[in-house]
Amino acid sequence: MMWRSLVLSVVVCALVVVPAAAQDHPDSAPSSVSAPAAADQPGAPHAPAAIDVDDLWHLVRHSGLASDDDGTRGHRFFVLAPTIGSKPTTGFTGGLSGNVAFFAGDPSTTHISTIIGGAKVSQLGQVLFGGRMAWFTTDDAWFLLADGKMTWTSQSTYALGADAPLTSGTNSRLDVMKLYGTAYRHVAPGLFVGGGLNVSTHFNIRPGTTSLEGWDEAEFVSYNEAHGFASDHQTSSGLNVGVRYDTRDNGINPDGGVLASATYRTFFARFLGGDSTWQELSLDARTYWKLTASGRQKLAVWFLGDLVTGGTAPFWDLPSTSMDGRSARGYGEGRYRGEQLLYWEAEYRATLTSNGLLGAVAFANLTTVGSAETGERLFQSYAPAAGFGLRVLLNKRSRTNLCADWGWGKDGSRGFYLAIQEAF
Repeated sequence: MMWRSLVLSVVVCALVVVPAAAQDHPDSAPSSVSAPAAADQPGAPHAPAAIDVDDLWHLVRHSGLASDDDGTRGHRFFVLAPTIGSKPTTGFTGGLSGNVAFFAGDPSTTHISTIIGGAKVSQLGQVLFGGRMAWFTTDDAWFLLADGKMTWTSQSTYALGADAPLTSGTNSRLDVMKLYGTAYRHVAPGLFVGGGLNVSTHFNIRPGTTSLEGWDEAEFVSYNEAHGFASDHQTSSGLNVGVRYDTRDNGINPDGGVLASATYRTFFARFLGGDSTWQELSLDARTYWKLTASGRQKLAVWFLGDLVTGGTAPFWDLPSTSMDGRSARGYGEGRYRGEQLLYWEAEYRATLTSNGLLGAVAFANLTTVGSAETGERLFQSYAPAAGFGLRVLLNKRSRTNLCADWGWGKDGSRGFYLAIQEAF
């Protein structure tokens, strides 16, 4: 009965977003570009699938298929959809997310850009706002990447390391504001270098469902006392430099190519309220292979590395699982945490219907965490998870999917996620 309800929720959500998935067209008609020629270019979407949600809505209204606009400059591909989920850290969540994809320049020389944002509330009284921008300027001269959020939330924190027992958990309530932004300059085919600003602040931190006696004995409080951090507020502020190599044809839902990036961040005490001076190296690598000539079956592989390389990070800014909201499906935010974190994921993607409307995925991921605090080393213990998902094509020109995923991890951890765009 539970499975029928979940599948039905996906179908209902797909029907709800139909009226909102229409394209936002400019007043003047763009110059003509043939679909096959545009699809062959590095930034253009592939040849449109037969039917997406917008087409389905037009068919239901007996008005024929939606106009098959090409991806020329000036077109904006907009989708709006409900987002629901269920994880131990949040309970049931519900909200609304939107995505707009567009070309800032000629699609033959400019990759597709995307802005995604949304708001959610949870049964545990959490309110979450967030957004992310990945913007390629004309001819890919610049790439602007920004990630921000503001939340009034709660989270359970555990002992450090990938073998932290559930019994070490302590529930906290806190408010979070975060803004990470980087501007990259194109210097060679597929290669960008740049720098930016990072600010992360956690404040109004207080006991949640944990008693005051249990709070005083929490791993979180012990870490703060050992390193001189306040337990009611923590801030990290600093600058970053990065290099990014990206040959993907479409960052929203790639058919092929690779992404490899490295970002070095240094945070400073007293800079914009920062509590300590410390350094972090973040690595991100993704690759995609077509398993069939038609591309209806693909394999996507993801690697993340998040390493504190110097100084002492505030507890809430230590590398941890699922803090980006999409990795480590099967676990809640912050379930495993430490000074060094490595993460791998592989996902099989398949198109189920000949018209491209429906798809499915199966995924498996693995996390290992090292911590000098506990003496645990990388590769000493692991947190594996696996799951599957369903896909509904919201917009065939930007390749944006509505994604419903179920994931399971160790120690009974599990989660259900409904979101716009692929996890990676």
